Parts: sequence; C-alpha cells; structure tokens
Amino acid sequence: MRMRPTLSWTPTGDLPPGTTDLRPVADALGSGGVLVLSGAGLSTESGIPDYRGEGGSLSRHTPMTYQDFTAHPDARRRYWARSHLGWRTFGRALPNAGHRAVAAFGEHGLLSGVITQNVDGLHQAAGSKGVVELHGSLDRVRCLSCGAFSARAELARRLEAANPGFEPVAAGINPDGDADLSDEQVADFRVLPCAKCGGILKPDVVFFGETVPQQRVEHCRRLVREAASLLVLGSSLTVMSGLRFVRQAAQAGKPVLIVNRDPTRGDPHARTRVALPLGKALTTVAERLGVPTDAP
Repeated sequence: MRMRPTLSWTPTGDLPPGTTDLRPVADALGSGGVLVLSGAGLSTESGIPDYRGEGGSLSRHTPMTYQDFTAHPDARRRYWARSHLGWRTFGRALPNAGHRAVAAFGEHGLLSGVITQNVDGLHQAAGSKGVVELHGSLDRVRCLSCGAFSARAELARRLEAANPGFEPVAAGINPDGDADLSDEQVADFRVLPCAKCGGILKPDVVFFGETVPQQRVEHCRRLVREAASLLVLGSSLTVMSGLRFVRQAAQAGKPVLIVNRDPTRGDPHARTRVALPLGKALTTVAERLGVPTDAP
C-alpha cells in the first residue's frame, strides 16, 4: 500500500510559540547522543528552496507523484526534462553553515546519527558520516525493470548527447531537483531508457505517494530508540515519513527539539521550537560548546 501524498498542513492556533532561546538545544548537544532529523529548510542557505517556507515551491509547483511517473510517458518526459535542468543547480550547490555545524557536532561525538529528508547530498559533502537518506538521493538512478543502479552523472551525459541545445530558462528550482518549465519547453525532450535492459529509469528518490522502504524505516526507528534526544532541523514535518520519528521519540519520553522558523506539525510533541535561521542558530550553538565549524 502506498501512502496518499500529504502536500500541505495548516497550523492550529493553539500551537506553542517559537522562541529564540538556544539553551535547550545547546544543553542537549552538550549531553551527547543527539539524533538529527533534517529537512529542506536546512538547505535553503545553499540556494535550494524548501517546499513550504516563505516563497516555498509548493506555492507554484506540484511535485511529481509516483503514480503519475510510472503510468504516463508524458509525465516522465516532463519530469526528466525539468530534472535534467535542475540537476545542474544541485551539482553546484555547496554545504552551508548549518551543514558544517552538523558535521562538526558529529565529529566531536555529540550525535548518535543523522537522518535527512533531503536528497541533495549536502550533509555528506560537509563531512557528516553515516547519514541515512530517508528519501533517497538524486545522485543515483534506478531501473524499474531490472533494478540496476547507475550514477546520475552518467545519465546526465547521455541526456546531454540525446538533447543537444536543450537550454531552456527555468522559472525556479525545487527541493526535489525539478526545474519549473512549461509544457512547451519540454515537448521535444528525449527520455532515455535503461542502458542494460531498456526499462524505465527513475531517480533513486522517494516520490510523493511512494513509501519509504521498510528496512530503511526500521533502521531509523532503531536510531530513535538508541538516541538520547531528537533534534529536528528545517522540517515542517508535514509528511508522515518524518513526523513518525518525532512521535516515536516523544512517546518514549525523549526530548524533541525543533529549529525551524515556521510552526511545524511536530510542535505539540516538542519541548521547544527555536524560530531562528538554521545557519545562525547552529553556528551559535557550536560556538557556545567550543566546537569549531570552519569549512575544511
């Protein structure tokens, strides 16, 4: 069974207000054993927009669903044309201060793990180890027929050769690597099959309407059980794939701390929500703990 996509969530008036007090976050990290759960808001300072924040891409863009991608050739053409253009932006994105702070916390033994809802690979680029990519990664491609994996860079080279002169101007780039292009701009784009079996290629990411692999979910549940606390960074927690871990931690009596400028669906389960920009907040906490975050 595949979950029904949840694209929006409306905050209620009885949610606790956000704060600018970073002491609970610093105290939790100082005690160690913190499990990080990050979302698209952590990557906005790297030039990758989020879905639901101010100016978020859902205001102008409906993400591709698994059902549309697998059922309709036109949907796959639209996706691959837009994603091929968006991949260039993702390839140029660099880790920001927030990613570097998370990597530094891990290097200094303050974290028990990192789970990310992002597909941009910026945690790893900053130096974080053992990151669980809850929704997969855009740098891999999988064939839906034979199951073979290949590098996204390899497919990008094939698509460049098959679509010479494809240089449309996009209205924007989205967190899933999808660029905003019109139907007219993608009408002539040539989609390529699997080089091994001729099957349908799909990025190795979890689309809206698709389930996270159960083995991955169980791994994350184990990380929550083993953690002393859960620190959510830049996620609205609208979708259940991340919210379930917040609920699990809260039900187990583990502190849940959230750093996100806007209210989140997980606020009722959190001890605090810090409403500050991620880079500034995490750098400040690192300074208080004496953890250097300079880029290597």
